[in-house]
Amino acid sequence: MLDPTILTIGGIVLGIAIIERILERWGVIDLVDQFAKVMRFILPVTFYGALFYFFATFMF
Repeated sequence: MLDPTILTIGGIVLGIAIIERILERWGVIDLVDQFAKVMRFILPVTFYGALFYFFATFMF
């Protein structure tokens, strides 16, 4: 069974990716570029944080 926190974080990341695709399709290129710069920092931090949380709670 998967942890609800990891599923929530995954859902947020998927939602952000979908919003980014919609904005790119609408032609809001500048906003998408700024969004991509922020996500390049946030996504790895969120991923490794969720991974650490999973193993910390799973092991103990």
